[in-house]
Amino acid sequence: MADIAIRQVRKSYGRTEVVHGVDLDIVDGEFLVILGPSGCGKSTLLRMIAGLEDISAGEIAIAGQRVNDLEPRRRGCAMVFQNYALYPHMSVADNIGYALKVAGIAKAERLARVQKVADTVGLAGFLERKPGQLSGGQRQRVAMARAMIREPRVFLFDEPLSNLDAKLRVQMRIEIRRLHRRLSTTSVFVTHDQIEAMTLADRMVVMNAGHIEQIGSPSEIYHHPATRFVAGFIGTPPMNILPARVAASGVAALASGMHVAIPSKLAGAAPGAAVDVGIRPEEVTLGAAGQGLPFAVEFLEELGAGRLAHGMLEGADFIVQLPPGTDMTPGETYHLQIDPARVHVFDSASGRRCRPEGGVAAQPAVDLAMVSRVA
Repeated sequence: MADIAIRQVRKSYGRTEVVHGVDLDIVDGEFLVILGPSGCGKSTLLRMIAGLEDISAGEIAIAGQRVNDLEPRRRGCAMVFQNYALYPHMSVADNIGYALKVAGIAKAERLARVQKVADTVGLAGFLERKPGQLSGGQRQRVAMARAMIREPRVFLFDEPLSNLDAKLRVQMRIEIRRLHRRLSTTSVFVTHDQIEAMTLADRMVVMNAGHIEQIGSPSEIYHHPATRFVAGFIGTPPMNILPARVAASGVAALASGMHVAIPSKLAGAAPGAAVDVGIRPEEVTLGAAGQGLPFAVEFLEELGAGRLAHGMLEGADFIVQLPPGTDMTPGETYHLQIDPARVHVFDSASGRRCRPEGGVAAQPAVDLAMVSRVA
């Protein structure tokens, strides 16, 4: 097992830089998920750890050893790819044990280790089959078993569940988490799927355009997004964002002239400052008629366990997660109230979160009448 230290790592293709000075420490034995949209540099970063991409600048160390110029096979990493990368003409047993065969391991020992790892991932009854005779989930288990048999210091997963259907992705997430709990091997998992990230990660790294936006536990990142990008990217449905301007300490004025109470004494949120007010769909309550922000409902989205109301608020798309027993009618206008302690405030120019001054938790500026109209 191993720590991974990444220091000011950059990657350029010609004059185009795609990873910009990334610093990251991955703790021995943790399951770290790198999350971000397509093209953000997450897979490139993973491939630089593996040695499949050269590093343009900076340094990567695994278990205290600088690996910039070390061949992939000498880094102690095993990688599981999105497309499985199995040999179609080989049996499951031969695919799993191929690395041992190349390493010159005796046949008897090789077969014993193949059987052991196949038992671990539930493939004991499939060792004589070819990959083409397996389901997508079974092929992914073969790819994982092939990585496990090398007993690596680090597991690297490059969007391994993307080709699976929704039900199978859920099953494989559970299996991967159980496997990590059993082996405790340092694991780095790349995905664009926030549900995968939230359910698998000990810690998450959110990337955007080659930069790290935030590092933290899934709960920290969900409840305290560091930037407007993270706020909009994490959450299903995503956070609602409304442009506003700070009118006074603890109050933000929206475009229509409505006031929204926000946490007071936020750094960078002085009166007159342009901000973006973030409101999670589940953090909204219904107010009495005429008291609150007017929300014009367009349609309801049925989710089985709940419903989402889609509509317009302040001239922008807005989503409300309806609590059980609450109903709304498309075409009607309702009034919403927001607890100021649940409001997220971001600087409009930088996109960074406005944090409490002095690092002290901000107190709600208004306990009652959470939303009011400008006089």
